[in-house]
Amino acid sequence: MREETAPSPGTAIASSPLDDLLVETVVSTGAHIGAVYLLAEDGEVLLMDAQLGMPVPIAKMWARVRTNDPVPVAVAVRERRMVWLSGLEQMARAFPSAALALPYHFAVAIAPIRTGDAVWGGVVLLWPAGRTPMLSPRHRETLKAAGARMGEVLRRAADEGRPIAPGPQPRVLDPRPARPADPDAQLVALECLNRLPDGFCSLDVDGRVTLLSAPAADLLGSCSGELLGERLWEALPWLDDPVYEDRYRAAVVGRQVTSFTARTPAGRPLTFRLFPGLTGVTVRITPAAAGFDRAPGVPETGADRPTRVIALHEMLHLATTLARAVTAQEVLDLVADHVMPVYNVQALAILTSKDGRLQVAASRGYSRQAIDTFDGHPVITPSPRGHPFDSGRPAFFSTWEELHQAYPTAVRIDDMSALAFLPLVTSGRPIGTCILAYDRPHQFSTDERATLTALAGLIAQAFERARLYDVKHQLAQCLQSSLLPRTLPEVPGLDRAARYVPATPGMDIGGDFYDLIRLSDTMAAAVIGDVQGHDVTAAALMGQVRTAVRAHATAGATPGEVLTHTNRLLMELSPDRFTSCLYVSLDLERHTACLASAGHLPPLLGRPGEPAQVIDASPGLLLGIDPEAEYTTLDLDLPPGSVLTLYTDGLIERPGFDLDAAIADLADHFALCPGLSLPDLAESLIEPATLDQRTDDIAVLLLRDATRDLTPGG
Repeated sequence: MREETAPSPGTAIASSPLDDLLVETVVSTGAHIGAVYLLAEDGEVLLMDAQLGMPVPIAKMWARVRTNDPVPVAVAVRERRMVWLSGLEQMARAFPSAALALPYHFAVAIAPIRTGDAVWGGVVLLWPAGRTPMLSPRHRETLKAAGARMGEVLRRAADEGRPIAPGPQPRVLDPRPARPADPDAQLVALECLNRLPDGFCSLDVDGRVTLLSAPAADLLGSCSGELLGERLWEALPWLDDPVYEDRYRAAVVGRQVTSFTARTPAGRPLTFRLFPGLTGVTVRITPAAAGFDRAPGVPETGADRPTRVIALHEMLHLATTLARAVTAQEVLDLVADHVMPVYNVQALAILTSKDGRLQVAASRGYSRQAIDTFDGHPVITPSPRGHPFDSGRPAFFSTWEELHQAYPTAVRIDDMSALAFLPLVTSGRPIGTCILAYDRPHQFSTDERATLTALAGLIAQAFERARLYDVKHQLAQCLQSSLLPRTLPEVPGLDRAARYVPATPGMDIGGDFYDLIRLSDTMAAAVIGDVQGHDVTAAALMGQVRTAVRAHATAGATPGEVLTHTNRLLMELSPDRFTSCLYVSLDLERHTACLASAGHLPPLLGRPGEPAQVIDASPGLLLGIDPEAEYTTLDLDLPPGSVLTLYTDGLIERPGFDLDAAIADLADHFALCPGLSLPDLAESLIEPATLDQRTDDIAVLLLRDATRDLTPGG
């Protein structure tokens, strides 16, 4: 069993003004577990600030949650809404990975902590499952009000220059008012329990013994002095079994009465029945009925016990979480989120090698100087006095001196004292090494070595997937970027600016494209579009569509004819792919534009001194649907100083938002300020979209009639 250093309930450190609000909310709603999460500075991670009623190992497992994780608190904060789950079945349907990691019966409600449009975090409450399928209106209002009150506390603190930030570990709160213990009352309670033939003991929410009757001590074969303040499964080796700890967690988290039977070293079977409450669990200990036999798979006293450095559910949680990682850094970040709090590890890194030199694929906790030292450093070789080197076996060094003896050429980095080298092996071949570094000497127990070795297998599989994805993604991005124009041509009297923003890292590439074509000294054509799909095929087809448009435009075709000819070509090239496209012909001498649309989003037209206008170009069918489709045109006046904005749907589309409303909102934010350059205007339009987790690329093309600047005094 691993050692926990977190404080016991009632010993919260560096108390926050949020603590009283959390305790008040838990008590008033009848919840048995509560927690407060706060957003980290980067806005991408939720950190548990304080909790009550939750075992410390579980709190550590969920201490750090990414806002894009498929877990209830992340959804509540990300979507700024309350989340309610009535039990394990509903949890499994909506959040399967969370249900796998916490397979207990409880109901949970999460409310975002917010003030106006600002979200600061989330407050989480748990109740026993099965009481009601719906969250009561009173509890809903109480929880909502708690989120608002906490938000005000955080806002005021930030405004006063003393923002509240979560600590390195969740603080543990006591739901009871602080008051001195009454030793006489405890003695009376203990005397009452000593009169009963059965044994009784009281455990706090973290499993530590707070009260032990004499019959219980006799049955357990230990005196109370040896057990008080200790966890039963740590103080008594014959109870060090994941099955027994799991029953305790089920009692605390699910507020269920649970039981298990175990055999003492003397061979005597005992039944433990656990009765949970707000501040802990009361355990009734009785001799087991005659004929008791150990369940299959439960180890006898003295047999090898399952490793417990990382609990079973934590390993399952990590395995399901790693399945989502698509880059090497994501793999390491997810591993670090789970491993660093449990082992008190200060730094992690995944290293690969090429031509006998190290390469850092991902890291967390190491300084920039350390990364630079690793990168390109020759692969170290062991001392001739050491054992033969085997890149497929893990290596553990409790001190720096121990490592240096085996590897005399090793360089000490960031003053780390103990290190674990976990080989990442897939299909029988090493693909890299994961390094865990400690800032002080660390003795690796047998259980810890076994668990870390198993952990390396999970990391290796995820890292190999990420490497393959990286290669494919880089190839696709290279193809896509090579098909987009490197620079836009110069056309007299026309200012232009273009921005292309790839989707959020981890997403596949898209088929967004744009182009500007110079037709003469006073004529130009612009095109923007989006090929269906997010793969290499979409990128390649995008290049063919762009080439076809350019060929027909330079041949003198009208906007409608350009789309008609391109549509027929697309039907031949890829009849199962559709493309939206907007084509604009610009006459800078006459200050006019002619548009034709194939199902593309309407452009915006900003005229000096007027609100931005959404141009309804009567879009025809998407390219690639009907070979006989025809496309109408729309003529526009484009007075000097006007700006025409073309864009793809990645700029405005959001899950759950109406498309027309999103377009209108974009027009409202469009502002032609005197002296504002087109690149700055493009940035002002794109910036709100880049703050969200995007699943699509963004392409924006801005065109301004600048012919006034060409006339004397213009």
